[in-house]
Amino acid sequence: MRIVFIGSVMFSRTVLDTLSSMPDVTIAGIVTRRDSPHGSDFVSLRSDADALAVPCLEADDVDAAALTSWIGAHEPDAIFCIGWNRLLGSDVLAIPPRGVIGYHPAALPANRGRHPIIWALVLGLSETASTFFRMDTGADTGPIIDQEPVPIDDDDDAGTLYARLQKLAPRQLHRFVPRLTDGTLNPQAQDPASGNSWRKRTPDDGRIDWRMPAENIRNLVRALRPPYPGATCRNGTAESIVWQVETVAGVAENLEPGKILEASPTGIVIKCGLGALRIIEHTFDPLPETGSYL
Repeated sequence: MRIVFIGSVMFSRTVLDTLSSMPDVTIAGIVTRRDSPHGSDFVSLRSDADALAVPCLEADDVDAAALTSWIGAHEPDAIFCIGWNRLLGSDVLAIPPRGVIGYHPAALPANRGRHPIIWALVLGLSETASTFFRMDTGADTGPIIDQEPVPIDDDDDAGTLYARLQKLAPRQLHRFVPRLTDGTLNPQAQDPASGNSWRKRTPDDGRIDWRMPAENIRNLVRALRPPYPGATCRNGTAESIVWQVETVAGVAENLEPGKILEASPTGIVIKCGLGALRIIEHTFDPLPETGSYL
């Protein structure tokens, strides 16, 4: 089976590495980007293409017609599009006889849309899923090929959840790619009336509001740990990144949100709308003063 692979994030490389090692699979070409204006987990697959000695298209400045022409010229039986922040047009979707395979780390049809790892953690969900599906012209709406539940532990953050999904994906690929190759794969259509779609995250969504309950702020901070850019807060005229926090018990609730109760090299304790947090890892320089407010 000839595959054209499209991708530009760390997860893309995991899937590409697995596919390129599978029997009866030939990587016919790779589409990637030279750089990304956003996306903390960005990876260019140019070096991977060079290592595999396959043609590579860096599609940063390529229009839809040129992309379609390039992919079609490599005559793929299937396309894998993993970690690509653009919808593919119907001309590309129509090229491979075995379809275009996409991926979404959520329990489709629930939680379609943008930033699924971040939103799952921000919302404090206890479970997500790892889903491969056949792409159509919608966003994450195509028939499901393989889906496996993924628990989210209370101490998970973006990095640990991302790693768990990366570890799971190869097992799923080995489960369904042989059936994709021999034509016995039977994707299951999603119910268009079911599910929901998450919106695009903005920088404002990553700014901490100390009036929020401590647990909600903790979820926001863990959702934006690497490979993502970190939750932020204002300290006077400066903006600092908060990388890690823990809840603090026994703090009086009659103190105002944002008040610094302790500021030392071992951590910054701050009152929240409900409860309090200790900021363990951060970029505050200098430390805020005890008794001041964020």
